[in-house]
Amino acid sequence: MSLPAAFHDIATRVNNWGRWGADDEIGTLNLITDEVVREAAATVRSGRRIPLAIALKQDGVQTGMIPGRVNPLHAMVQINQELFGPGTVATSDDIVTMSLQTGTHWDALTHASHSGKLYNGRPADSITAHGGAEFSGIGTVRHIASRGVLLDVARARGVDRLESDRAVTPEDLEAAQELAGTEVRAGDIVLVRTGQMQVYLSGDRNGYTYPSPGLSIRTPEWFHARDVAAVANDTVTFEIFPPENEDLWMPVHALHLVEMGMPQGQNWNLEELSTACAEADRYSFLLSATPEPFTGGTGAPVAPVALL
Repeated sequence: MSLPAAFHDIATRVNNWGRWGADDEIGTLNLITDEVVREAAATVRSGRRIPLAIALKQDGVQTGMIPGRVNPLHAMVQINQELFGPGTVATSDDIVTMSLQTGTHWDALTHASHSGKLYNGRPADSITAHGGAEFSGIGTVRHIASRGVLLDVARARGVDRLESDRAVTPEDLEAAQELAGTEVRAGDIVLVRTGQMQVYLSGDRNGYTYPSPGLSIRTPEWFHARDVAAVANDTVTFEIFPPENEDLWMPVHALHLVEMGMPQGQNWNLEELSTACAEADRYSFLLSATPEPFTGGTGAPVAPVALL
């Protein structure tokens, strides 16, 4: 089944292929310039540091809904082993097996494809079983640090958490921007809070996963118009799930990653940040969020920190 004409119309309007050259692999991260980072650093006032990652653990956020995504399987390979003889310093080592998209993570631009294409017109079959992503893998992202802006949609709409069938619209983003008291601008990393993370933190993994509020297919044009560098939120699927159109699954992924070349982040814990921003009455900060540099990976874990 081919994607509907309405999807292709939006895709045409937000497409960034060739904008930074035919060989570009990082898309909208090009918008994070030295000047943008200098201005982001100037937002730090109190020095307060707020972690935004959820814990990586065996009974973590993955429930089996997404095939192949497993929570970390952790094992010890050395426990207090005296490698250099009796009485010497002992060390402990461990290993882990996990999906790169298990917990708090960034999706690489190669995480989604449509119509046989990846970002910048690359062929989808350039992703192979042994090599992973030949182009635009997460390992091409050397650093992500910029001004972060929290768009607290739940707070702007006067609720602790959006209802599970609520699609976040451009109007919601506008309301949250008004609450934030700042204009989203080129090179910003936008964090969209729905409050859905509260469900996971309460212990209800299945309820957190499905159904879930998330971004509407109408929002990519909002981010494109403002030259946003990346977007993350506090849900598993990022976009509304089940989808707005039962015949169109994961359209926001395709528009962001394939057409715009804009990374997405999922499973970010924005609860403490929401409280801190409300208390300080400011919603912009320096955000450090560089993914682990897995060569060929279509995503990678990240431990983001907001610095206020």
